[in-house]
Amino acid sequence: MSSFLHQRSLQAASSDTFELSPRSRQNYQKPTVALLSRGPALLLLLLSLLVILGVIFPYLQSPISLFSFKSWSSGSKWREYTLPDAAAYVAKNNTLIVCAVSEAYLPFLNNWLISIARQKQQDKVLVIAEDFATLYKVNERWPGHAVLVPPALEAAAAHKFGSQGFFNFTARRPRHLLQILELGYNVMYNDVDMVWLADPFPYMEGEHDVYFTDDMAFVKPLNHSHGLPPPGKKGRPYICSCMIYLRPTPGAKLVMKKWIEELQAEPWSKAKKANDQPGFNWALLKTAAQVDMYLLPQTAFPTGGLYFRNKTWVKETKGMHVIIHNNYIVGFEKKIKRFRDYGLWLVDDYASESPLGKI
Repeated sequence: MSSFLHQRSLQAASSDTFELSPRSRQNYQKPTVALLSRGPALLLLLLSLLVILGVIFPYLQSPISLFSFKSWSSGSKWREYTLPDAAAYVAKNNTLIVCAVSEAYLPFLNNWLISIARQKQQDKVLVIAEDFATLYKVNERWPGHAVLVPPALEAAAAHKFGSQGFFNFTARRPRHLLQILELGYNVMYNDVDMVWLADPFPYMEGEHDVYFTDDMAFVKPLNHSHGLPPPGKKGRPYICSCMIYLRPTPGAKLVMKKWIEELQAEPWSKAKKANDQPGFNWALLKTAAQVDMYLLPQTAFPTGGLYFRNKTWVKETKGMHVIIHNNYIVGFEKKIKRFRDYGLWLVDDYASESPLGKI
């Protein structure tokens, strides 16, 4: 948004406001004496000015200026905030970390953010809010880090895995990612039922188009292939659509476009309660000959079906884990309990580490 570009001019204006003319300087050589001679009223005025400066100064130092902040923090104004605006504000080193969240998932968002903040990567995070309650709440506490791409979804629609609301929620993902790629950014997508134990970016080695993780729970060799795994019983691979890293290349854009096509070809129905992941796998399989793909190491990015169910493997690979995904389980309370059991539900004791604070 254009107000971001006026930071320097606002700062210059604020300094120029207090520049004194030559005549003023002559009269202002002994400020203490002048103030005392004019009585308490001027002292009160000076104190008031100091208080006002103390309030506005932090915003003058921020990419969101004072005047912009007043306007955008007033709830409904965030409706005008666009994905290009948000990406330009949040991106660092031309890279974004993106999640898509509805209001019910805010505790998971906060838990995920704490783990990212511990890796000093939180400034890259852009929250794609799927309802206005999430948009307002995140931007109230962390201005500029949430954006809503219309249309907004019903707040409670995406709660149940396998529901049409859940499908509608997840089916928007490739469109969001494609738009970010078209803007020229690298983008890492995460579901918020994840916890970072280390910085994942060193693992995005090479210059591949698409990076992803295997969702199969069987143990792979430590030196397993980084190519797309072969199709399973259903004729397609079993790659997780919840952790993806994309570079803004023709190959990555092709995968996103094919993913969108697959979701349009297999919409949700009562008979076939689809989700977005099969479409992603078909897209990968059908574009594999044209796209440079990279399967991330299982030791660093294990599926929940392995990490939470194979204690022997966890001990053998201790110190290698980077992002833990709390999948292979359905239900908010069950996911929270499992995170607590493994010491990964951080919001109970460390909410102050999140950019959002305690929600």
